[in-house]
Amino acid sequence: MSGLTHFDAKGDAHMVDVSDKPVTARVATAAAWVKMLPQTLDLITQGRAKKGDVASVARLAGIMGAKKTAELIPLCHPLPITKVAVEITADPALPGLRIEATVKTTGQTGVEMEALTAASTAALTVYDMVKAADRGMEIGGLRVLLKDGGKSGRYEAE
Repeated sequence: MSGLTHFDAKGDAHMVDVSDKPVTARVATAAAWVKMLPQTLDLITQGRAKKGDVASVARLAGIMGAKKTAELIPLCHPLPITKVAVEITADPALPGLRIEATVKTTGQTGVEMEALTAASTAALTVYDMVKAADRGMEIGGLRVLLKDGGKSGRYEAE
């Protein structure tokens, strides 16, 4: 199991010991999209969704999701998150919404999982809020766009 830090020599899953790692500034950005019918996007952008302001509620859900990551992902460390920003933009060409979540911390391990959780929670919230209008929505594109800080340095998706 060489190279996979969440497994010990026997192949058993375990939480990685980060106690000897230095505390550094870390940031990660993740993205996702929600594809929908053009008329569903119109409902959202025109503020006519029955459940309210879809983007604002999804943004809040994403922030909350980032803060709960260690409770959802079994081997994640609870981290002192210093910032979560969730941007949601309409993309008529998709058609749908594009989501980007950026998470920052000063700690001993990265915040990629927190950024991914924020983006996916925001996307799920969009679905929940307008599913009555469009049950065929599709959520996809969940990925890390940027990771910086720590021993492994900077990663940027192409």
